[in-house]
Amino acid sequence: MNISDTHHQRIAKMIFASVYPMYVEKVVKKGRTVEELHQVIHWLTGFDDRKLQEQIAERVTFEEFFRRATLNPHAELITGVICGYRVEEIENPLTRQARYLDKLVDELAKGRKMEKILRGMQA
Repeated sequence: MNISDTHHQRIAKMIFASVYPMYVEKVVKKGRTVEELHQVIHWLTGFDDRKLQEQIAERVTFEEFFRRATLNPHAELITGVICGYRVEEIENPLTRQARYLDKLVDELAKGRKMEKILRGMQA
């Protein structure tokens, strides 16, 4: 997957707290809950509600957010297209992790069942 270094740097430097409200708005507008969003984030990153709120309060970048995360070993099961990119073909690890999160939020907003979103695993 050919994505520019500028694109990777832009994602790395984005503040998670600035994107998080958009995730909330997207899922709530589609009839899902903040609790479900947190369950998805917990599954991917290992952050419980307290740790998630710490990341938001500290205004960490996506780079730091995923550096602190314990990525779910089943995250590689997240496939498909998000933001015009096939997730499994993204070579840059940080960009791929950010797109994993985008993909999970998108699936939640589209009404996919939680056990499918979590790839058959529990949070």
